This record gives sequence, C-alpha cells and structure tokens, in this order.
Amino acid sequence: MYQQQVQFVINILMLVDALIVIGVVYAASYANWIVNNYDWRLDNLDAGYVALFLVFVNNFVLGQMGLYSDRRPPMFLATVRSIIVSVVILFVVFSGMLFFLKVDLSRLFTVVCASAIAMGFIVERAFLEIYLSGKQRAGFNCHRILLVGSPERIMELNVALGLQNSWGHKVIGYLLEPGFLPTAKIEALHLGSVDDLSSILLSSSVDEVIFAFSQECVSVNLKLNIDLCEEVGTTYRIVPALYDPNDKLNIRVESLQNIPTLVKRAVRINAAGALYKRMLDYSVGMVGLLFFMFLYPVIGLLIKLDSSGPVLFKQPRVGEHGRVFNIYKFRTMVTGAESKLGALIEHNEMKGHMFKMESDPRVTKIGRFLRKTSLDEFAQFINVIRGEMSLVGTRPPTVDEVAHYESRHRRRISIKPGITGLWQISGRNKIEDFEQVLKLDLQYIDNWQLMDDLLIIWNTVWVVLSRKGAR
Repeated sequence: MYQQQVQFVINILMLVDALIVIGVVYAASYANWIVNNYDWRLDNLDAGYVALFLVFVNNFVLGQMGLYSDRRPPMFLATVRSIIVSVVILFVVFSGMLFFLKVDLSRLFTVVCASAIAMGFIVERAFLEIYLSGKQRAGFNCHRILLVGSPERIMELNVALGLQNSWGHKVIGYLLEPGFLPTAKIEALHLGSVDDLSSILLSSSVDEVIFAFSQECVSVNLKLNIDLCEEVGTTYRIVPALYDPNDKLNIRVESLQNIPTLVKRAVRINAAGALYKRMLDYSVGMVGLLFFMFLYPVIGLLIKLDSSGPVLFKQPRVGEHGRVFNIYKFRTMVTGAESKLGALIEHNEMKGHMFKMESDPRVTKIGRFLRKTSLDEFAQFINVIRGEMSLVGTRPPTVDEVAHYESRHRRRISIKPGITGLWQISGRNKIEDFEQVLKLDLQYIDNWQLMDDLLIIWNTVWVVLSRKGAR
C-alpha cells in the first residue's frame, strides 16, 4: 500500500518538477529578452533543448539526493537544503555542457533559471508537506495501524512509520507478545498482549495489523492471528522473524513468477551492481588485454632466454562458489615448480592455508623482476574477459588451499576472485596470516560499492608503480 501511494506521489512530483523546469526556462528567456532591451532571447526550439536537458539531469540529481524517496525528512529545512544542493549540481553540469559545446548563454538567464527552479521546487514541496501533514492529522480517513510483537521490533516499526510517506496513517497502539512488559521507549499506546487482538479488532477501528514477532517467540500461533484478521476483513503485514536491522545483507522480498519469496543474499552485489561491475571488467579488461598482447613477445622472449618451459603458466584455481578454472600468468618459476612445493613447505612464512616464501628457489631471475613489477599478472586479463575473474575481488585460492578450508573460510569464494583487491593495496608483502587475508576479503564482500572498485584499481596502479609488487 505505502509503496503504491509513494510511487503515485513521486510520479506527480516528477511531472510537476518537469513542468516547473520547462516553464522557468521559457519565462527566464523572455525576462532576459525584456531586461536586455529586446536584444537576446532563446528561440523556442533552443529553449526546448535546454529544458529537455535540464529535466533529465534534474530527475537524476533529485533522485540521488533522496528527493524522490519514500522517506519523509524529519525537518523541512533538510528538504530545502537538498533542493539547493541539487540545483547547484544541476547548473554546474549544465554550465559544463555549455563550455564543452562552446555555447555562450547569458549569465542572467542562467542565474534566473537556477533561482526560479529552486524556489519552485521549495514551494511545491512545502505544499506537499502541508497536504500530507493534514492527511496525517485527519481523524476519520487516516489509515489506522496496530502493531503486534516484541518491544524492540515494535519500536523500530513505529519509528519507520513516522518516516514513511503516505496519504495519511497513524499508529493507534501496540500489543506485546508473551513475556514482555510495556516500555516508555515506544511512543505509542500500549493496548495489551497479543491475546487481546480479537477484542481490539472488534471494538476499535483498525485498518491494518503489522505482526513483528521476535525469533524467540514460539508460544504465539501466528496462523490463528492471521485467520482472525482475514475473518474480520483487516489487512495484515508480517515482518519476518529473520529480519535483523543490524545485518548489512538483510532479507528481501522478491517475486518469482508471482510466488512471493524471502531472499537473503550472501553478498551486497545486486543485479545492477553486477552489471556495472561486469561493464567495468570488460572496459578496463580490454585495455589490459591489449597491453598483454603488446608485452607478450618481449616478455615471452626474456622468459625463454632465462629458462626452459612455456611462456604462460596455467594453474587450476577456485572461483565463485567453488567453480574451478585455469588462471593464466607469465611464468615466473622453473618448470615443474609445483612438484617441488612439498620440500619447501616447512619454510612457509604464512600462517594458514597459503604459501609464501621470500627467497623461493623456484623463482627464475626474470620471474623475480616480473613479480616485483606485477607484469606476470597481465595474463590474467584473459580470465577477466572470459568472465572467470574480475578486476577487483578476493585473492584466487588454489584447489589444495580450498580443500583445507573450514566452512567459514568458504565465504571468501562467494564472489569472483580478482586481479587486485584490498589485500593487494594493504601491504600484501607484510601479510603473514591467512586470517588477515580472510578479514580483508570479507570486508570487501560485506561493504562492496562500485566506487570501492574504482578506488582499489587506482590505488593498485600506485602500488605497482612504487614497486611494491609480490615477492
């Protein structure tokens, strides 16, 4: 209900915002024409182009600033501040476009447009706030809500409903699940326990019941209470017991061919994020692949002159959710190096399921240079283009490493491994404990944002240029 109402309001806002922008552009052009003694004005077609550009950019900027959100700001001053910032950003982008296209517009026209649009948005949202506040106070038609559950969850719901945009709703009170006492922290009327639901529904005007029981609640028959709501014709809503407000990767409701499902994602990368991440992989990966093809003849010759064996090293690695693929690198070790690992295992400098040795005798002379400069990893762009790896991700483990993992360790392979990652820019030469690698990997997984990938790529370039490559 709330989402449909909010979407309707947002659509109206976007339409009115567009009309304000269009009207202001034409009015500012006309005003500028009068002020300049009928010397300059935009013709109707050019004004239309300017208005169309401003409308599209404005919708995006206002959306990013939360002005098309279902959340009501605690103070109208916050809305005014967001509008002013949005309009400033809008006209900075507009001025940048004019400079790029070498189009000269009157400064008076630009200033009048910006000021009038900001004022129009403020007045528009002031009227909306007055209207919604009036609907909120309306006694007869206001949507009346009853909360049922544990004190902690009722308090969260009450706060959330206070911030929720709608055509008018009111929490009339709450009922507690067995074992809890009322608390002054909940700013609503305590009406009894869940056992009183039947009498409340029959004696009071209740439009909707929201059930929010704790995970520990086993004494309440939810089905019985739901049947009671259906019997009297009251809408009900259920907050899943698995919901945890402190969980960054909380459960979501999704529809599968009209079948409602509860989904708990293991990572923060959603469908849109995965698309943007893959676009970044392709765009930068193609550039990296071209560099690899350019470097191959030179590095290949140096490798061949230094030791016998293939130019490229191929090894099975474990990728997303246990998928095994062959990782490619320029060969930095002597042929048959993997068979000699057992004799060196006692010199391992890492604690846990990884092997690292500063003066590994298996590394060739040219191999040390390639590792120091990270040139050996350029072949991994093949894996990126093939979709087996990402530019940024977790360190790709070997099959043997994963075979010794504890169950908690496997979460680090819940995403695609990367050529670089937090471990790469966090002093990987100084990391001597697998648990520290795991901590960095999980930190990346649990807090992923596309901007983080861009920053990690940027920092990786500086790490490589400063010659802080692998041993």
